[in-house]
Amino acid sequence: MERKQISDGVYLTVLPAEQFHRCRISINFIWPATREWATAEALMPLLMERCCADCPDMTLLSKKLARLYGASLSVDGVVNSGSRVLTVAVGGIKDEFALNGEQLSSEYATLALATAFRPYFVNGVFDPEAVEIEKEQLRELIAGEVNEKRGYCIRQARRKFFGDSAAGVERYGYAQEVNGLSSEQVTKAFFRMLCTARIEVMVLGADAAAVEQSVKQALVGLERKPDALPQAFARPAQSEQSFEEPMDTAQGKLCLLFTSGQPQSPEQLSAARVAVALLGGTATSRLFVNVREKRSLCYYCAASYASMMGMLCIDSGVEHQNASAAKKAILEELDALKNGPITEKELNDTKRSLKNQLAAVTDTLQGMENWYFGEILRASLLSPQQVMEQVDAVTKEDVQNVLRTFTLSVSYTLTKGENAHV
Repeated sequence: MERKQISDGVYLTVLPAEQFHRCRISINFIWPATREWATAEALMPLLMERCCADCPDMTLLSKKLARLYGASLSVDGVVNSGSRVLTVAVGGIKDEFALNGEQLSSEYATLALATAFRPYFVNGVFDPEAVEIEKEQLRELIAGEVNEKRGYCIRQARRKFFGDSAAGVERYGYAQEVNGLSSEQVTKAFFRMLCTARIEVMVLGADAAAVEQSVKQALVGLERKPDALPQAFARPAQSEQSFEEPMDTAQGKLCLLFTSGQPQSPEQLSAARVAVALLGGTATSRLFVNVREKRSLCYYCAASYASMMGMLCIDSGVEHQNASAAKKAILEELDALKNGPITEKELNDTKRSLKNQLAAVTDTLQGMENWYFGEILRASLLSPQQVMEQVDAVTKEDVQNVLRTFTLSVSYTLTKGENAHV
């Protein structure tokens, strides 16, 4: 991996991708998430993906991508640890596979940068007609989140967990604000992003020099003052808050969120990876073997970890009448791992599974990009191979020390219970 700063708040990361026939260029804008701008910022990716100044309608953009041997363009936005992230990505075949010697890397970079920096405007603002169309799409995204019950339960728990903090800002904004959005508001949000965001350009398999030159040209004349990004933080430990939401479904959902009270340091991260995998991240984990297989208290039970927020998530699909028993069993397994014996076999099995997952990171361009982008945000910049070595060195005591930092903060259940409350 090669990484350098090319302007104030603008960085270029080049990842080797010799094993692939395709390449990928992504432009990632990162800036502090705020409640005030959330809904306008949520609408931006939908508008930017439609067209740009160089291809001012969807038909022209589709033809452009087809001429580039079926290249792909995507624009997506998320909220990550208190930051809003908007990603413009273009992918396609590498230059050497072009039939007529076209410089595809330059074409990809030009298209990505036009999408990122020069959207299609009408009289200086986003096209009002397009804004109205995409507002309807945004309303559908917000309303449709309840359709996937597992993700909905986790999001509801996170809303209680993060409250009014920046990490709790909604990815898709707020339904009550969508109707009132204007082209002018979304345009202001766009230029605010251009001027204040940190920009991370990632190049995988494309001509890095061509991309760098294109980025520098796109920045000419742009007055930027990048904001500092939020520091890693964790919710302080406190008494559990328990919530139930009535939902007439065949299967109930349970989500438990724990806090470590402080973000894990980079030195603790590999131990946390092993600990969470041992708890509920593999087919040999305690939760899978004991809660699901032996006790038949759930359909699935999995653990995941957000290192920058010090948050452990355990979520499960359960029969409605088994929700309390499943929660009790999950907490018992966590306590047993914190304070009881851990066999060499289960520790080694967990490490092997983790290392297999790490080895698979380089199997896809998207996997490589996701890994190193996460490392950039953590200011860690470790390769999967380096993390494998750290995983090998994790001891039983390391696992227990990490798990002992977690306390239950929020439990959220989707249930048929008549006395459910939120």
